[in-house]
Amino acid sequence: MTSQAIEVDLKSLLHQALQATGTGARWTTDADEMWCRLTCRSGVQRRQGWKLHVSATAASAPEVLVKALDVLLREEAAFKFVQSLEQVSALNSRATPRGSSGKFITVYPPSDGDAARIALALHKATAGLAGPRILSDQPYAPHSLVHYRYGAFVGRRRLSDQGLLVWFIEDPDGNPVEDKRTGQYSPPPWAVSPFPASVPLPPRQEKAARSRVVLGGRFSVREAIRHTNKGGVYRGTDVTTGAPVVIKEARPHVEGDAAGSDIRDWLRAEARTLEKLKGTGLAPEPLAMFETGGHLFLAQEEVPGVPLRTWVAERFRDVGSERYRADALDQVGRLIDLVAEAHAHGCVLRDFTPGNVMVRPDGELRLIDLELAVLKDDIMLPTKVGTPGFSAPERLADAPVSPTADYYSLGATVCFVLSGKVPNLLSEEPATRPAEQRFAEWLAACAGTLRLPDGLPEMILGLMKDDPGERWDLTRARAALRETDLARPRHPAAGPVRTDEPDDVTQMAVTGMVNHLVDSMTPADDRRLWPVSTLAGETDPCTVQQGAAGVLAVLTRYFELTGDPRLPDLLSTAGNWIAARTGTRSIRPGLHFGGRGIAWALYDAGRAIDDRTLTDHALALALAPLEPTPSHDITHGCAGSGLAAAHLWHRSGDPRLAELVVDAADRLAVAAQPEPSGVSWPVPAEAVSEEAGKRYLGFAHGTSGIGSFLLTAAAVSDRPEHLELAVAAGEHLVANAVTVGRAAQWPAQATDLPTAPYWCHGSAGIGSFLVRLWQRTGDERFGDLARGATHAVVERASRAPLAQCHGLAGNGDFLLDMADATGDPAYRAMADDLARLIVSERAHRDSHVVFSNEYGDVSTSWSDGSAGILAFLLRIRHTDSRHWTVQQPG
Repeated sequence: MTSQAIEVDLKSLLHQALQATGTGARWTTDADEMWCRLTCRSGVQRRQGWKLHVSATAASAPEVLVKALDVLLREEAAFKFVQSLEQVSALNSRATPRGSSGKFITVYPPSDGDAARIALALHKATAGLAGPRILSDQPYAPHSLVHYRYGAFVGRRRLSDQGLLVWFIEDPDGNPVEDKRTGQYSPPPWAVSPFPASVPLPPRQEKAARSRVVLGGRFSVREAIRHTNKGGVYRGTDVTTGAPVVIKEARPHVEGDAAGSDIRDWLRAEARTLEKLKGTGLAPEPLAMFETGGHLFLAQEEVPGVPLRTWVAERFRDVGSERYRADALDQVGRLIDLVAEAHAHGCVLRDFTPGNVMVRPDGELRLIDLELAVLKDDIMLPTKVGTPGFSAPERLADAPVSPTADYYSLGATVCFVLSGKVPNLLSEEPATRPAEQRFAEWLAACAGTLRLPDGLPEMILGLMKDDPGERWDLTRARAALRETDLARPRHPAAGPVRTDEPDDVTQMAVTGMVNHLVDSMTPADDRRLWPVSTLAGETDPCTVQQGAAGVLAVLTRYFELTGDPRLPDLLSTAGNWIAARTGTRSIRPGLHFGGRGIAWALYDAGRAIDDRTLTDHALALALAPLEPTPSHDITHGCAGSGLAAAHLWHRSGDPRLAELVVDAADRLAVAAQPEPSGVSWPVPAEAVSEEAGKRYLGFAHGTSGIGSFLLTAAAVSDRPEHLELAVAAGEHLVANAVTVGRAAQWPAQATDLPTAPYWCHGSAGIGSFLVRLWQRTGDERFGDLARGATHAVVERASRAPLAQCHGLAGNGDFLLDMADATGDPAYRAMADDLARLIVSERAHRDSHVVFSNEYGDVSTSWSDGSAGILAFLLRIRHTDSRHWTVQQPG
């Protein structure tokens, strides 16, 4: 296909087809940013059934659409198609989720019989054209572009037991069943297929991994390492030698372009690179390349060890910060040598990252996943593909291949090894601060916790210069490392001179975040009041966790602290938006996902602006019957509902709320399970079946959050058994603490390895309970472990995301809790360091300041977005209490 094909307007092809067939009057058309939808005026619309998908590549899409329209415009089935070739390419990219990849055209037949008839017509019309296999569906026939699955025609969603909105269909009895959209064809058991039996397909990746099939007549598959849209990666055995192997798969038409190249060409390029490096010890030895069912496979030697990314996480967890610092510095020299040796063999890596370097058991490094590497005089493959944060900016802009791009990736990888991450610096509008300046600010903010030897920050910054011509080369980097006195770490206070006072920068960030929240509110939108990221799942739009209540609570606090005149009207609008969507007949349990958390935010907002309507609705919501729940925890369960009731009782004095607090505590007393060291609350099977029996220790889902509520309940009930149960919870946490150096860590469950020190499962949340338990009981064991938890969060600071649930904001709130409880200014200083780290990752967009969440998105939510970050920064700027906690009585 010629390059002109890329310029084809798919919507114009539709208009031509409507005119040619004379069917324009039969159809209504509408479009959004991605889809063009057509509905037949006389068609029958169903809610669910067998639907059809037709795949295509960017090269074949115009012809596929023309031939499909010739069939569909004569039918009455509603359908939609992706309206640009750029979006077709995105659908077929290696990063697209396997459950949605390849679906160029979707058809909603009026009946099962129509589905079978239209599928056959589309199959005949598109035979011989190119398109990827759609993994969530069954192909109509081998190599057909037409696929089918049973699912929803109309988007209907409900809240799952986890509090997330999920798509659903109904079984024959009318019961809701989740419409799971995964990378595997799995129709519901009651759905009888109207399609002819398909010829068996080539072995599926999942089945291959389970049945140990032999691929290429030589390689027995043992297990899947990962499944992605581009294909699987498997561990296996070379049956001719008994040696362990890794087998990489490339699916046809993934990452396809207008010239017909796709991901299989990338795998061929990797094979050529491995042949070039054969015998050097730099990369796995290539064994064989073969094709099965149109899928291309590359078998290569399995390199023992773990990826460098895993080595960083595991090593730090296992040996602590002091030992890790020395080990990490040793790796820096090895990384420089690895890139130098690759270049000496004529190989430019183009995707040098911690995920593409293996650390062998003897500490030596090996290159893996060389699909983007370029050999001298080799065939050129696309250069825009890379890894954000690690790929040089010119690489992602299609610059010519150059070793200087690898220097940038080396600097980023060295930064990752020494600090635990490379910051995700979002784009700025206007882009007045160069990326290297912003990165230098972040690295300077890390100085207090990293304590890097003099010379290493300069080396990282030199390798990562924006201008490729100014980057340090490998000789200069190696010389700088040689001159570094590894035995003399930089003093914690040392670092590049800051151009702004920290308080000024923090205030600027707070102001910009509030501007963003004020300007991004959309009360006319019936679905969401503020924009949030949904990559980790979507909640009820009113909740604390990811909905309007979390943002409302923080803006209420900001108004109480500053008196910002913009906010009374905004708080009223937001409160009424939430009230209109929260009935008081019954509510879901929990604080972060439940109705009483919403009531907490509404009551405080109404109180702040003297709006009796909002406070009355909040109390009615809090007093509404809870939907039945077996969950015990803070986020979803009994403890969270009880904690919110306690706060509202303190605020309103309504005795009915005190009764709800005591009732929740009594329920938890009944549910408590004895442990050799105390008590725990296993997850009931009827709550989340796949979690059944797990005994979490953290604040969000386990013992420490429940124990914290019981402390609050004991102060309300004045009953010793509630305090005794809280103490028993603390004993269980004492027994399961893991001390590495000065840091106290905990596993997510008692049988696990220690987890990251965040609010959800780790040290920050557990420490928040233990310091309160120490205040209440005076038992120094609890206080000592809380102090140990502060070291865990500080040591991990440079590695952490920014948010409340898993990140610096939640960790910083814990440090401020420690400062308040102990009076020790050292904890306040630690919190200031975390605030400086957060602020250094800000992005300016006109008068707004935004931050990236863990997925690289901008979100306003409490759990992973700006609301939770703002809450912590407000406590840094103002002496104030922590959100979603009930203060200890004086």
